[in-house]
Formats: sequence, structure tokens, C-alpha cells
Amino acid sequence: MNTKAIRIHGKMDLRMDDVTLPDVGPDDVRVRIVSDSICMSTYKAAIEGPEHKRVPDDCDVNPTIVGHEFCGDIVEVGENWKHKYKAGDKFVIQPAHFYKGSQMAPGYSYSFCGGNSEYGNVPIENLICDCLLPYDSDTYYYGSLAEPLSCVIGTFHAMYHTKAGSYVHEMGIKEGGKMALLASVGPMGLAAIDYAIHCDRRPSLLVITDIDDARLKRAASIYTVEEAAKYGIELHYVNTRMENATEYLRSLTGGTGYDDVV
Repeated sequence: MNTKAIRIHGKMDLRMDDVTLPDVGPDDVRVRIVSDSICMSTYKAAIEGPEHKRVPDDCDVNPTIVGHEFCGDIVEVGENWKHKYKAGDKFVIQPAHFYKGSQMAPGYSYSFCGGNSEYGNVPIENLICDCLLPYDSDTYYYGSLAEPLSCVIGTFHAMYHTKAGSYVHEMGIKEGGKMALLASVGPMGLAAIDYAIHCDRRPSLLVITDIDDARLKRAASIYTVEEAAKYGIELHYVNTRMENATEYLRSLTGGTGYDDVV
């Protein structure tokens, strides 16, 4: 099968290529890609080229397909995976399979799989590691957002607190605590604000900072002070270009400082 794909050939060298996908073998799953959201990590890969940890050193001769937040339809399944997948099913990719510690991932490392393509063959590593996920929705772009949102959710759940004299880790942000999200009104920041307000473990104080008034104003129009108050959260948006920004941020906590900072 032939497909068009955006591939990285080197530093700031992205090209629209015609790619011939290998035939589907017993350990292959072929997919049609419907949506792929844009991540700044792809821009980083474009800037660094082969110096990026996930981009092969020989991408100049073996270019790889970029885009790692993708969702679509399964179109063909190899014999060894028919017990798990079938043509017509929808899927979401978890690119970071970490198979045997590998940093390889669709969207960076593979010649025949990435989100900026019409079709692709899913790497065996993703299949082995259960990183080709079933998806039951007609809204494909929601599926594309699963990977970036999982980064936000994972961060919140990986945070922990301890008490003096105890080695027990209390996982997650401090419930009812004071939280600051710094430089957090871009796409990932908006996702973090959303999760902080609407998750099951919420702060009582949430302070969002940036240095751009327009971006802060837009974020405040999406996740409003009134919406946060419904969940018992005191929400502030702060431009830290102000004088004495550090002192002001601390004053919002009553002088105690923050329990969680992202």
C-alpha cells in the first residue's frame, strides 16, 4: 500500500513523502489515521533531528514518520493478532511503549508508523505492550487527546506528600491544599487547569501564572473563577511580569507557600 506521510530527514527537514508500506504479516496491524493532534514535542524533534533521543541517528537515509497523538481505524490484522483486534475497530495509540527500556516510539522512530500519515503499520512493540488501545467513540480527536491528557493526569497522580516522622507516601496532590500551575495557559496548561478543577482530588487554592495578558484572559474565559468556585476552589490568574511577583504569589497562600507546584 502507498501512503503520503510527513517524515523527518534531519534537523528542520520535514518532507511530504510517498511511502510504500510493507505487506501485512502475521505480527502486523495496519491502521488508517483519522486525527493527529500537534504536540510541541514534535517541534522539538524537528529542531534536534537525529540528536533527539527518539529519532534514529540515520534518519537522513531512513526517515521516520512524525506525529504521535493519533487515532483512527484498524483496517487489516495479521494472523497472530486476530484474537485481539479486528478490521473496523477504532484505536488510540500510546506511543511510549518502553519495550525492554526502549525509547523508540511511533511519531519519532519508525519508518512506517506515525500520526502525520494516511495509513501505517503499528510496530510489534506497541502490540506486545498493549499500547494499541481500543477506542469506542465517533469523535476521533478526543482519542488524539488521550496521550497528552494522560501526561497531565499521570503527573497529578505521581506527586506525593509525606508527614514528618513518617516514610509513608501519600500519593497525588494534597487534597484541599494550595496549588500553583506556572506558565500554564498553553494547551497542556489548559488541560492541567481543567483536571485540577474537575478531578476527584482538588486543591482549595489554584493559582495560574503566565507572562502574557491575552493568554491569561483567554484561559480565564474558558475555566472561570465561578466554575472553580462550584468545586470549592479559589482560582487566581496572575501575570508574573508584575513587580514583586514572588511576594504576591506567596501572599495568596497567606504566607504558607504552596503544597503543589507544576
